[in-house]
Amino acid sequence: MLNESSTIAAISTAKGVGGIGVVRVSGKRALEIAKNICKADLSPRKVEFTSFKDKKNVTLDQGIVIYFPSPSSFTGEDIVEFQGHGGVMVLNLILNACLSFGAILAEPGEFTKRAFLNNKLDLSQAESVADLINASTEAAAKSAINSLRGVFSNKINNLLKNLTELRIFVEACLDFPEEDINFIDQGKVDEKLINLEKNVSEILNAARHGQLLRDGLKVALIGQPNVGKSSLLNQLAKESKAIVTEIPGTTRDPIKSDINIQGIPIHLTDTAGLRETGDIVEKLGIEKTWESIKEADITLIIVDVTDNNFNFENKLKKELPEDNEIIVIRNKIDLLKQQSRVDEQNNVTEIFISAKKGNGIELVEKEIIKIVHKEERSSNNEDLFMARTRHIEALERVKSALKKALLNLQSSELVAEELMIAQKSLSKITGEFSSDDLLGHIFGQFCIGK
Repeated sequence: MLNESSTIAAISTAKGVGGIGVVRVSGKRALEIAKNICKADLSPRKVEFTSFKDKKNVTLDQGIVIYFPSPSSFTGEDIVEFQGHGGVMVLNLILNACLSFGAILAEPGEFTKRAFLNNKLDLSQAESVADLINASTEAAAKSAINSLRGVFSNKINNLLKNLTELRIFVEACLDFPEEDINFIDQGKVDEKLINLEKNVSEILNAARHGQLLRDGLKVALIGQPNVGKSSLLNQLAKESKAIVTEIPGTTRDPIKSDINIQGIPIHLTDTAGLRETGDIVEKLGIEKTWESIKEADITLIIVDVTDNNFNFENKLKKELPEDNEIIVIRNKIDLLKQQSRVDEQNNVTEIFISAKKGNGIELVEKEIIKIVHKEERSSNNEDLFMARTRHIEALERVKSALKKALLNLQSSELVAEELMIAQKSLSKITGEFSSDDLLGHIFGQFCIGK
């Protein structure tokens, strides 16, 4: 539980050696601690070049110090930042000096948590701070910035406003039944519910894309031994990640590679070849292959274009999870002197390539991105925002509640109940209704110093 009276301190720059390092202090005693270390008076938002000294008046480093008074600071509290040389030892010396003068060591995410509790950020904005730090692509970074600016929060708050207004009307009908208000017609409840559901669906689609930018897409490469799975992985990764030989069964354990295509993080997994085998080690590899398939968003079924036996391929399609997107990769077209191309067969996309020669690899990348943009077509949209699994789940609960309300229009009590559920679910996104356990989980994933 946060002790609001305490003053916290931490190293805010990444571990390791750098030109500059930052120690941040936040709380009621931040200015007092800074004066003790700098032996000087500090003016708000004025950069001061000074020496940093410990309790024994020993000089630890020279650098700049900046004081940000409450409430106009990141946390809403008094903040002081010591910016010195970026050595591990010197930063620890400055931090220890802060602790000796009365600060306590900050917990992971505690600075951002205080910003949230002091109404400087809502919960979704606070989460975007961590997402921005961890962004692995340009698109992910831009989306996190948009979330930090409040793009996602504004959408949720507007939706919440409209939902609240409708709920007030419905509750009024319940409280004053003697007025004989035509609950449905006068309030246009059905029309408003339909519009709300449409709005939620739009936000949900954008949120799913935002989650994809954050978490990435899982793609599993599967097929029989020696069909070119490892060669395709190497081509997509643009480096030799997997061993390629003519010997079937070379890949035993899943080989993972992280790439990005058009700003989308892609988590590739090359798997053991699927076949009947008596080899115990190979059997374990095949079991791991099926685990990778279950976790995948997209499955690339790689087959040898010279093999006209479709029994294995058709059987495999039937055994794959229903929500799994499938792309059939017909490899080794160089043996038939064919050109790379894309075909649609029975609602399944087939791509003809040569993984060995590198022909058609760009077609595979385009098809993966096409699947990514089924619900959200543009990754350059300025309204794009970052989203997490909990946001998706909350929005799905809202959508479900609105659907139930539409189905129960004959009962104002049931409509009111579903609207209440929808409102609470929405409020959890921005943190208006959040348990201490949820906050602990969210901010516990931050690095120390943020």
